[in-house]
Amino acid sequence: MVKSYLRYEPRASFGVIASVESNIAFDSSGKHLLAPALEKVGVWHVRQGICTRTLEPSTASRSGPSLAVTSIAASLSSPLRQTKDRVGTVRFNLSGNLLACQSAGKIVEIFNVLDEVEAKRKAKRRLHRKKEKKSSKGSVEVAENTKEPATEEDGSGTLIIVTDIFKLLQTIRAGKKVCSISFSPVTPKNSLATLALSLNNNLLEFYSIENDANKKNLAIELHGHRSDVRSLTLSSDNSLLLSTSHNAVKIWNPSTGSCLRTIDSGYGLCGLFVPHNRYALVGTKGGTVEIIDIGSATRIEEVEAHGGAIRSITAIPDENGFVTGSADHDVKFWEYQIKQKPGQDSKQLTVSNVRSLKMNDDVLVVAISPDAKYIAVALLDCTVKVFFIDSLKLFLTLYGHKLPVMCMDISSDGDLIVTGSADKNLKIWGLDFGDCHKSLFAHADSVMAVQFVRNTHYMFSAGKDRLVKYWDADKFELLLTLEGHHADIWCLAIGSRGDFIVTGSHDRSIRRWDRTEEPFFIEEEKEKRLEEMFEADLENPFENRFAPKEEIPEEGAVALAGKKTQETLTATDLIVEALDVAEMELKRITEHEEERRSGQITRFQPNPTMNGLLPSDYVLDALSKVQANDLEQTLLALPFSDVLKLLSYLKDWSSIPDKVELVSRVATVLLQINYHQLVSTPASRPVLTALKDELHSRVKECKDTLGFNLAAMDHLKQLMASRSDALFQDAKAKLQEIRSHHSKRLEARTDTKEERRKKKKQKK
Repeated sequence: MVKSYLRYEPRASFGVIASVESNIAFDSSGKHLLAPALEKVGVWHVRQGICTRTLEPSTASRSGPSLAVTSIAASLSSPLRQTKDRVGTVRFNLSGNLLACQSAGKIVEIFNVLDEVEAKRKAKRRLHRKKEKKSSKGSVEVAENTKEPATEEDGSGTLIIVTDIFKLLQTIRAGKKVCSISFSPVTPKNSLATLALSLNNNLLEFYSIENDANKKNLAIELHGHRSDVRSLTLSSDNSLLLSTSHNAVKIWNPSTGSCLRTIDSGYGLCGLFVPHNRYALVGTKGGTVEIIDIGSATRIEEVEAHGGAIRSITAIPDENGFVTGSADHDVKFWEYQIKQKPGQDSKQLTVSNVRSLKMNDDVLVVAISPDAKYIAVALLDCTVKVFFIDSLKLFLTLYGHKLPVMCMDISSDGDLIVTGSADKNLKIWGLDFGDCHKSLFAHADSVMAVQFVRNTHYMFSAGKDRLVKYWDADKFELLLTLEGHHADIWCLAIGSRGDFIVTGSHDRSIRRWDRTEEPFFIEEEKEKRLEEMFEADLENPFENRFAPKEEIPEEGAVALAGKKTQETLTATDLIVEALDVAEMELKRITEHEEERRSGQITRFQPNPTMNGLLPSDYVLDALSKVQANDLEQTLLALPFSDVLKLLSYLKDWSSIPDKVELVSRVATVLLQINYHQLVSTPASRPVLTALKDELHSRVKECKDTLGFNLAAMDHLKQLMASRSDALFQDAKAKLQEIRSHHSKRLEARTDTKEERRKKKKQKK
């Protein structure tokens, strides 16, 4: 019975992600091209036609009409620009009368783009003032020493420069560094335009641009973190989600995605809900434990817990306590209770340290078994130490990771412990003896989070490769791969019923993935992953250095047909398997012959998988099943050892008249692909020598047979023509040809008579 699983799909994403846009812009008329160049903005006048100047070095020439760069080749620089920061992005509004120039810092400059009439008027006034200045000073030296930017000459002869077209209108100073800008397509009634700024703290600001000033109309400030989401924790009833970042703790409703509370805090690296979900604990980079009152959204106390960053915090099951692990080499056990302190009006949560465990290196992760019997501590020295939680005596030491363990979890039944490391591997261990059940190459980068689904041996892992993966820890199989994040994933949390998961990332977003009712099958998912992997880039990973380099064929030349796909690779595997089975069968036949010669009477049992075929026929049957257009790519993926085996069968197959063409194609392709290796391998020379003589004669016989058959078909055609009315059809065609020739002669005679008459008239 094939087991099916339920699929997880993305449902929601909390937070705002900064957009990335291109850094080149055309104005609305299409006449001017703007591109950032360090602290300046290059301005080019563009016309349709032949390219007269190249802006960037081109890697390939293209035919057809192109954009020509003419006239203006100047820049928006001092005194137009108010800052010397590098230019990041340039944007025109929808009507084209405004230009926004975003710098690499906090400044966005707004320029007014004048139309052609106003630009000419401004250029005339500039030239008039320049003439008056020259005449007043009575010297031409001013004109010689004055630098003029490159100009554009219109039809009337007026020289237009960049300052005649662009005029600085406003300067916007944002609170943080600007990542991207965009004009609103809708123009308000009381302003020129609305500009949206995306800041590097994940904040959106909207500014209204007016003639004399600009003002900030709106800012999205509450939703989403301003930096990486470092930890996620779900409450016991899945009604609340706690997320931490460098300066804030946020409480979310995971069902609706709305942010319920935002509390200022330190750099939170881990978090925990205490029972009844009234309070939360946050471990910070500064070594403090912050107590958060969720109802009032306040930080009621900050406890100096460790001398280094608190990397992990976990609750002790069925007890009023928790454990913290820090970079100061300490693992501390804490108790919390709700009591009223002197000078306070109400009871509040307080914590107190009860005992400590000193380690030899930085503590990265702490995990406690569900029965509260063991505590596992991951250290910076790449080991995991398991202690008895009551006596704190060492029980197990888990070795095997090459880089530090970044995350780990213990299954609900306490049988398995899984560790994820910066060496990109997941290791599944037995908690009874500490034996490694399996080591899985899980991610393309560091594994940052791993967690079991409650009451199962299924688990989710997340890494810096932006992927979330779903695993079966009993069968050691990858079930699903979830894509959606745009940057490294730092943390994940799973609902108590396993019906959804949430992930936090470096892209400052929190994503929720829901389990659907749609079933999936492991084999189908494997096939999909293989197809995506092979079809994405099949040439580079398996590149054969002995294969001829791909070149563009000349006109009329024959190039390699087809493309390597999943079907061609499957066909290659079938051929390799057939060669191995045939080789084993030949060995069995040889051993049987030797036993019979020695006097042992035994009955030979052929391999049932070969369907009663001989080894040579079995391989030929597998090769014949390959489609003709996939044959080249199928043979291209064959290893050289299997190429030699396949060549040894070609001599026997060439004696089959129907397979001569197939044998010739196979031999030609294999020789082209593996030429250098075949020449340098002594074992291939006898095979090639025998194949040369045999195949040449067989091809000649096939050619003679084809020629004989063609001649016979021509003879049959003549017989059929003689027995039909083809003669009358030929006579009719001949008669039409004679008539057309006669009419042409008559026309030629009339033309010559007319020419003679004209000549006589000219002489007279």
